[in-house]
Amino acid sequence: MHIAVAGNIGSGKTTLTGMLAKHYGWEPLYESVDNNPYLASFYRDMQRWSFNIQIYFLNSRFRQVIDIRKRKKDIIQDRTIYEDA
Repeated sequence: MHIAVAGNIGSGKTTLTGMLAKHYGWEPLYESVDNNPYLASFYRDMQRWSFNIQIYFLNSRFRQVIDIRKRKKDIIQDRTIYEDA
């Protein structure tokens, strides 16, 4: 099973994901921010780096979807590839 949480920035997606994962015993998957090579640059100059960071997140989420399909576990994800325009 693959459950995904969608919502605006700061709406509590990560918190809800963690709570549901703990309660139901699901494996949580969170948006990659620790290894993001564009995050610091994005916050310094959002207009310049917004495309780069968006592509990074899109690629990261796509890899998560591929991984989810291979694992066949109950997984909850704090953001999906389907939300982005």
